[in-house]
Amino acid sequence: MTTVPIPLRPASADLADYLAADDVIDHHHPRIRALARHLRGDSAERSARAAFEHVRDRVAHSADLGRWSAAYRASDVLAAGNAICHGKAHLLTALLRAQGIPAGLCYQRLEVLHGLIAVHWPDAAGGGRWVRLDPRGNKPGVDARFATDPAEERLAWPVDPARGEFDYATVHPATPPALLAALATARPDRTGYGYLPTEL
Repeated sequence: MTTVPIPLRPASADLADYLAADDVIDHHHPRIRALARHLRGDSAERSARAAFEHVRDRVAHSADLGRWSAAYRASDVLAAGNAICHGKAHLLTALLRAQGIPAGLCYQRLEVLHGLIAVHWPDAAGGGRWVRLDPRGNKPGVDARFATDPAEERLAWPVDPARGEFDYATVHPATPPALLAALATARPDRTGYGYLPTEL
C-alpha cells in the first residue's frame, strides 16, 4: 500500500548535522565505512538504494528472525545481523552518512514508536526535499520500497488515524533522548517491545 506523504521538517537547518557521527550513528566505525564503500554506486541515488536494500533485506528484523539482539548502535546492529526497526534505521542512516548522503531519523506512532529514516535529496532550485525510507524488512503484508520522491514513498506501515496512529513530521539528526534511554534498557533475547515509548 502506498503511503500518503507528509510535509517533513528538519529539526536542524544545518545539513551538516545530518552527516554527523555520534555514539549511535557511528559511521566512523571501520566496518560501517567498509560496507559503505562496498555498497557505493556511481551516483548518490544508486548508493542510497544499495544501502537501503542491504539493510532492509540482509539485516533481519529481530521479531521476524525470532532472535532478539537488543542492538541499536549502528556498528552493533551490523555485527549482530538483526535488530528492531530503530537499530535498522540507525544502521541505514550511518551507511548513508558514510557516503556523504544527508539522512535523519523519523518516527510513526503505531502500537509503539516505529523508527524509519528520511534522506535529503537536492533539487535544481538549490533547496531539496526529504523522502522517507523504511528499512524494517519486508514480509507478507509488508512491502517497503526505495524512493527519491515523496509521492513515491512506500513504507512498511501506513498509519491508521482511526486507531490513533500518526506520522511525526520532524526529521531528527540524532536519536531523541527518551527513545535512546529506552533502547539502552533492551537485553538480548528479551522479546517484545514493552520497553519502547508509545510516542515522543
